[in-house]
Amino acid sequence: MSSQDAAARARALSLDADACVRRGDLAAAETGYREALAIEPTARRWHNLATVLQLLGHHPQAEAGFREALALDPANARARGSLGLSVLAQGRWAEGFPLYDAWRELPEAQGRAAPELVIPRWRGEPLAGKSLVVWGEEGFGDQIMFARFAKALEREGAEVGWVAHPALTRLLQEGLGQQAAAMRPGLSILGADFVVPSSQLPALMMARTPSPPPAPYLASPPANRIDGLRLGIKPRGSTAHDNDANRSLDEAAAAALLALPGAVSLAPEETGARDFWDTAGIIAGLDLVISVDTAVAHLAGALGRRCWVLLPAVGCDWRWGSEGETTPWYPSLRLFRQRTPGNWEPVIDEVRSALQARAG
Repeated sequence: MSSQDAAARARALSLDADACVRRGDLAAAETGYREALAIEPTARRWHNLATVLQLLGHHPQAEAGFREALALDPANARARGSLGLSVLAQGRWAEGFPLYDAWRELPEAQGRAAPELVIPRWRGEPLAGKSLVVWGEEGFGDQIMFARFAKALEREGAEVGWVAHPALTRLLQEGLGQQAAAMRPGLSILGADFVVPSSQLPALMMARTPSPPPAPYLASPPANRIDGLRLGIKPRGSTAHDNDANRSLDEAAAAALLALPGAVSLAPEETGARDFWDTAGIIAGLDLVISVDTAVAHLAGALGRRCWVLLPAVGCDWRWGSEGETTPWYPSLRLFRQRTPGNWEPVIDEVRSALQARAG
C-alpha cells in the first residue's frame, strides 16, 4: 500500500469512527480509531480515541491517549483539559485541576467562564486582611461543590463574598454565612482586593492539602416537612448538560422511582421551591434523596444528608471515579452505577433492594 493509499485509508477509518461516536457505538469507534492510528498517528486521532476511552470510564488508558495527543500537539488546550478530567477521575487532584483549567482557552468557554475584571485575579497570594470575591461559573453542581473551600479562605484571613446565579445566593448567604450577590449586568465589585472564579478554587486550594475539605460544609435550614413524604427523587438534570442523554433517567425508570412509597419529586416546578435554599429545606425534612448526577446530589452531600446517586455507564463524571459506592467528596452519598449503557432497570432493581434492606 502506497503512503498516499495508507493516508486515505486512515482518513476513512477515522471518519467512520466519528460516525460511530455520533450514533453511540463507542466500541466500534474505539476499534476504528485504533486502526487509523496504527496506519497514521495524529494528535486528533489520539484525542478522539482517548475521548472514547474516557466516556467508557477507562481513565488510565484515556490519560495515556491524551498524553500522546499532547506529545504531537503540545499547545492543544482541549487535550490538556481532557487529560485533566481523566487525571481527576483517578484521584490525583493536585495534578488534575490545573490541567483541567485549560478549558478556559477554548472558544466555546467564553459564555461560561468568569469575565476578565479590573480587579486582580487571585492566584494564591496571602489573604490576611484582604477581601476576595468568588465569581460563580460553570454549573450549579460545581459551584455548590467548590463552596467547600469558603471556610478555608476565611481561615487564611480573607473577607469572602460571592457573585452567583440568583438561585444560589440565599444558599451561599445562609449556608456559608458569607455575603452573596446575584449576577446581573453592571454589577460592581470594585471594592474588593481580589476576584477568583469558583472553578479555579480547587486548583489553587488543593495544591495546599492532599484531600478536599470535608462535607458537610453548608448549614442546614429548618426542615420543611411534608406529611407522608420521606423520599426525594430527582430523576433528570438540565437538558443543556452535554451528557444529559446518558445521565438522566428514561420515562420508565423515572416513573418507577416516583412510584416508591413516600416519594416526592424534587423538581422545583413540583415542590414550589424558589431556589436552592428552599430545596435544601425540603431535603432537610426527608429521610433520603435519590438523584441522578445533578446539582441536587451535590446539595444533599454539602448538607450532609443521605443521598443515593445514580450514575451512567457512559460519560460518568470525573468526581465519582469509575468504581465503588463511595466518594471522598461527600461521605453521606452512596453511588449506584449503571453497567450497561442506557439500561437503568438493573439500577432501579438495586435501589429497590437497598430500600428493602434499609427498611428491614
